[in-house]
Amino acid sequence: MCIGVRDPKQGVRQLGSTAPATDQDGRVFACALSIEVHIPSSGSLKSKRAVLRHLLDGARSRYRVAASEVGFQDQWQRSELAFAAVGGEPELVSEVLDKVERFVWSHPEITVVSSFRRWLDTSD
Repeated sequence: MCIGVRDPKQGVRQLGSTAPATDQDGRVFACALSIEVHIPSSGSLKSKRAVLRHLLDGARSRYRVAASEVGFQDQWQRSELAFAAVGGEPELVSEVLDKVERFVWSHPEITVVSSFRRWLDTSD
């Protein structure tokens, strides 16, 4: 839906679709969502990883975004997660990341400390 793959015959396209991942002007829209979370019930890195694995794997499978823990990896009650989406229309990318953000907020095991988005400028 939002993650693009390179096909030698069709150029960049969205997974699960035959439509190009660029708009008619050939632009690609990419955005990264960063979310800092607190996991108050976590008493070890192992328990933290179990909560994060559920969040990251769930976001990847439900929304087809790239997802990773990118910060505070050595702290057992704190983490920074990053999600990325690519598409041919900025509205589509925003919609997918809105869903990801609601998915993260909906988990009772965590408290969201902050979140922000950064758009990739693909203009020449």
